Amino acid sequence: MTLTDWFQTRKESQIARRSTETQIDDNISKLWLKCFGCNSQLLRKDVEENMHVCPKCGYHFRINARERIRELVDEGTFKELFNNIQTTNPLDFVDTENYTSKIDKAKAKTGLNEAVITGVGKINGYEVSLAVMDFDFMGGSMGSVVGEKVTLAMEEAVKRNIPMICVTASGGARMQESALSLMQMAKTSCAVGKLDEAKILYITVLTEPTFGGVTASFATLGDIIIAEKDARIGFAGRRVIEQTIRQSLPADFQTANYLMNYGQVDLISERKDLKKNISDIIRLHTK
Repeated sequence: MTLTDWFQTRKESQIARRSTETQIDDNISKLWLKCFGCNSQLLRKDVEENMHVCPKCGYHFRINARERIRELVDEGTFKELFNNIQTTNPLDFVDTENYTSKIDKAKAKTGLNEAVITGVGKINGYEVSLAVMDFDFMGGSMGSVVGEKVTLAMEEAVKRNIPMICVTASGGARMQESALSLMQMAKTSCAVGKLDEAKILYITVLTEPTFGGVTASFATLGDIIIAEKDARIGFAGRRVIEQTIRQSLPADFQTANYLMNYGQVDLISERKDLKKNISDIIRLHTK
């Protein structure tokens, strides 16, 4: 065997070994996951059966928009709206790859058209308009379509005279759309103003994580602001703020409890109580 043949054989064996190791890791991750709260190794099935909450310490794992809707909305009552609006690439943006390609990959990964699902449904019998964000779709970033769908959902609430519920999970505005994504902050805020003029109850549910332009607009404009337990909520990231002000921040900074203590949210809810808490609030505000 020549030296070239030896290197080629060695390379092929390394590739085969890495492939096997990756497959083993994938199989393990399908069965087990690690809790970020208590570092326990948990059976994935047990966590899923407990509404994606750690059965040992109560840590709330992230869930996608479809799962959130299943947990909140009465079975068989949800009707999705505005799903036909598609994202384009108005700026022909390219970084490591074309923006259109990134959107296509996000669609394939999540089965969604965008980072928010909008529609109408019932929560314990009360009809509501819903906008539920999904962090798995490009970090829940808000581009033109997300802003448009949230705005349309709010206008639907006014049209039907029903409460508006927004469940947020976002890293902020979408950089690939530049100023167009920042404009969605003003658009959605104006839509909240229409809810207020029509005296429509607007409830926001801030989940892990809610940051950036979403926090700075419709997420924190609710009549009632609920934060899910363990959620991190803020505008800029912790490290950016510390570098800017040159001070160390408290360990619980930008957590749901921290915001509750300083009057930024009205209620911290565990996931198992969220549906009841929302319906109770609606009942109290319903004639």
